[in-house]
Amino acid sequence: MSLVRLNIKGISYSQTQNGAYALILSEELGDRKLPIVIGAFEAQSIAIALEKEIRPPRPLTHDLFKTFADRYCIVIKQVIIHKLADGVFYSSIIAEQDGLEEIIDARTSDAIALALRFKAPIFTYKDILDRAGVNLKASPSGHDNPQADNAAIDELLAGSPRSSDQKTTTDHYNKHTLKELQELLHKALSNEAYESAAQLRDEISKRTL
Repeated sequence: MSLVRLNIKGISYSQTQNGAYALILSEELGDRKLPIVIGAFEAQSIAIALEKEIRPPRPLTHDLFKTFADRYCIVIKQVIIHKLADGVFYSSIIAEQDGLEEIIDARTSDAIALALRFKAPIFTYKDILDRAGVNLKASPSGHDNPQADNAAIDELLAGSPRSSDQKTTTDHYNKHTLKELQELLHKALSNEAYESAAQLRDEISKRTL
């Protein structure tokens, strides 16, 4: 299968959903965009890496990984978004140490945050782009149309499953009481299901504000 190189176009914040962000990747030799829903922490980490003038007072998790890798002569060569299943993108980090390559499974948001720090290229397979790529509308002049882009991205964040990097809080949490949510949170933390735990914390926070 042929690989397609992707560039980072930017990050869009949903105007209608709190805490929802879309990372927009663009096809290097084409017009299609690949929107991927990511969490707030990952969006912040990617945004900081994109803005060279912003330096957090203490290293973020991805910065710490970069420092650790540099210390042990580990280099990230490339990131490949290799799978799309049940609305979730799966990625691999191709790393090298002492001339030996390793393939490491990673969440797409983490992989891209690291790719930025290592200046590593990002790829996906053509069939994934064919399935999940979108053509965001352009203005009559042929330039990008941010208003149309934001509307399309909000529609994506409102429920399109095909571009989710992580499963956001689902409707079935609405059926649980606050006590049941807290029990589910405790169970998720015990099982180290941290993504589910984050979703549950968000739902509990909304109800206790």
